[in-house]
Amino acid sequence: MPAPVFGLAPEWLLSRGAPVADALVLSHPEQYERLRIACPEAAPTAVLAGDPCFDRILAARPYRERFRRALGVRPGQQLVLLNSTWNSESLFGDGGSGGDVVAALLDRVSAEFPVDEYRFAAVLHPNIWHGHGPGQIRAWLDRARRGGLALIDPLKGWRQALLAADAVIGDHGSVTYYAAALGIPVLLGAAPLDALDPDAPISAFMREAPQLDPDASLAVQVERLIGRHRPLSGPAEFTTSVPGESAVRLRRLFYSMMGAPEPGWPASLKPLPLPDYEAGTATVPFHVLSQVLGPGEVAVSRRAAAPRPMVGPDHEGELHIAVHEDTRDVDRLDLADVIFRDGAPDDPRFGSPSVWTSEVLRRYQGCSLAAYVTGPSACVVRVRGEEPLRVVAAPSADAGGVSGVDPAAYASALYAWLATGSPAAAAADKRLAQAKADGLCVRTGTRLHRVQVVPLTLPE
Repeated sequence: MPAPVFGLAPEWLLSRGAPVADALVLSHPEQYERLRIACPEAAPTAVLAGDPCFDRILAARPYRERFRRALGVRPGQQLVLLNSTWNSESLFGDGGSGGDVVAALLDRVSAEFPVDEYRFAAVLHPNIWHGHGPGQIRAWLDRARRGGLALIDPLKGWRQALLAADAVIGDHGSVTYYAAALGIPVLLGAAPLDALDPDAPISAFMREAPQLDPDASLAVQVERLIGRHRPLSGPAEFTTSVPGESAVRLRRLFYSMMGAPEPGWPASLKPLPLPDYEAGTATVPFHVLSQVLGPGEVAVSRRAAAPRPMVGPDHEGELHIAVHEDTRDVDRLDLADVIFRDGAPDDPRFGSPSVWTSEVLRRYQGCSLAAYVTGPSACVVRVRGEEPLRVVAAPSADAGGVSGVDPAAYASALYAWLATGSPAAAAADKRLAQAKADGLCVRTGTRLHRVQVVPLTLPE
């Protein structure tokens, strides 16, 4: 005997053989056909009224860039959303075998994805939070969050994060299906077909959508997913047959059930709010792979874990360690080549960026360069034995002048530029003079960022 269809079977819809609801809202006629077969007694209560959740998402599409900025996504960064529903066969489940898909994914994210090219966020079903407790969820994901993962509010922020995403790694949950309906590239990290109604549109989607290969490079799979994406027609077709009409249809239904006339003003849904800003500051030590490409041009690739393997053309160059001052891995501060932090330039707790950089170099004798990030496009750096400098993105039209990369990456690029050459001291002096005169070109992935290196002459 086939398993009951979740939400459409008699045990959910009938009490003593009669429908428990006066109206059963459906979003697509396809659902009515499955209802008629699964529970014919409830079929007369069906009302086609669309999907208000999806309609709110559709209405908010023009604000995608605002949602991306709220999540700290910089120009040129790709936002990858990890999404999990709540049973054992979900992305956050163990598949009944004791495995942990999300933990394995996050470990690979740290090693494979440069933080200046990718931003990651996670949307977990509210039942996961309820079942394990918020403290346990945050504890499990603590290191990932310190590596820059945004943990999205399961009730208030998931729709905005979905609109902001460039790709979704998900499972058989509704958020993954919504992503596909929006045309967002989806990679299935869990696809338990036996848990789904084989005739449901989501089953067809699960059979067609690309699936995660656990033995292949995750970075390559995500890059290929985004670059070769072709939206599947099923999710967009079956999510709702009346897009944008749910407010009108639902209000008409509610007032008819009350036997009252509808108000004279248009029916509408509450717009999605703009989430609070989340900078996504990473405090785990960065493994920075750098390569001098030419005069004044340096490529940097910062990862929250050592890239694996450390051989091959993708890992050519020199490696150094850059550590945020607020790291919990405090022992790494003594080993850091670059120490940085971010904050307001007039924060009295640090004296000033000039004072802070001087204190850091005095405290950590192994550190060669300290950087205080003062804003989205600039930082104050001090090279050991030198006066402080201001490193700032050259003027551009990008995002109203906001840099496409964390200014701490500029500091690592400057460190790499100065560390090249022999004899070291003479080469560093010459290269520093050249940087002051001509600036630097910092490459992250395929993007080139031009920065100016100028004396810190203005008041801080």
